[in-house]
Amino acid sequence: MSSLIKKKRTRELVLVWFFLAPSLVIFALYRIIPLIWNGVLSFQFWDPFRPTEFAGLYHYEEMLIYDDVFWQSLWNTSVLMASAPIGIGLALIIALMVDTRIRGRGIYRTIVFLSYPVMTVAVGIIWQWLFNEKVGLINYVLMTLGIIDEGIPFLESFSLAFPSVIVASIWQVLGFYMIILLTGLQNIPQSLYEAAAIDGAGAWKRFIRITFPMLKPSIFLCFVVGIINSFTNFDLVYVMTQGGPSHVTELLITYIYRVAFTLSKFDYAAAMTVVNFLFFVFLAWLANRIFGGDAGAVDEGT
Repeated sequence: MSSLIKKKRTRELVLVWFFLAPSLVIFALYRIIPLIWNGVLSFQFWDPFRPTEFAGLYHYEEMLIYDDVFWQSLWNTSVLMASAPIGIGLALIIALMVDTRIRGRGIYRTIVFLSYPVMTVAVGIIWQWLFNEKVGLINYVLMTLGIIDEGIPFLESFSLAFPSVIVASIWQVLGFYMIILLTGLQNIPQSLYEAAAIDGAGAWKRFIRITFPMLKPSIFLCFVVGIINSFTNFDLVYVMTQGGPSHVTELLITYIYRVAFTLSKFDYAAAMTVVNFLFFVFLAWLANRIFGGDAGAVDEGT
């Protein structure tokens, strides 16, 4: 009897690996192998027309000690990531509003969410036009109201270019944040609010004691999306400013692209990619610890 059970389990295991094999092969070819090769490349002097030489920590030394643009792009990436709570806060306010029984709430949800499915390149073009010094809608409205006498060069200004990019980035993901938070709100049992109301808890106290703690997994997911967005928001920055003026809007991802495909320094770009990956993993781990260490975990049913 035991041998039959073992054979059955063996057949099931073989069948499982048989169906998993194609996906695992594709994952290894397009994820694992490139990741390993990128790490190896970061320790080499690589040129397609010359023999490869071992570089040791040369690229990392150049990056961390001598490359000011790297530190500028790292700072910009961190600031863009730090702006995520602003978008999450706005999305939470909107989610709380559309979660109430107001007329036309489905229309409001749709309008807010429409920003997310729009392609990032299209978002960049839209906001590039909105911020345009001569024909931009924002400058037109400000001049019509008499607030300014001439157009403001938002995307050419050293002080306004990066805040303008942050505004566009927040607008793009605001709808996604709202849907995630709205889903979390609708999963909170109404009986908790009813019991708290019976005990005399006001709206603010119910939010602090019930809503916010129950929304932690949703907020954590939004924050992780914000981290990912800050590390991968290449299209938006490249369309709006191309990292300028003078690298004030340069992100790590745009600088890596510039070094690799404009300067053809693939080995140096590989080293920056390694740092970018480790920084991202650290931030994701830190965010998980801040939200209790098990944010996003799935409770096993009994």
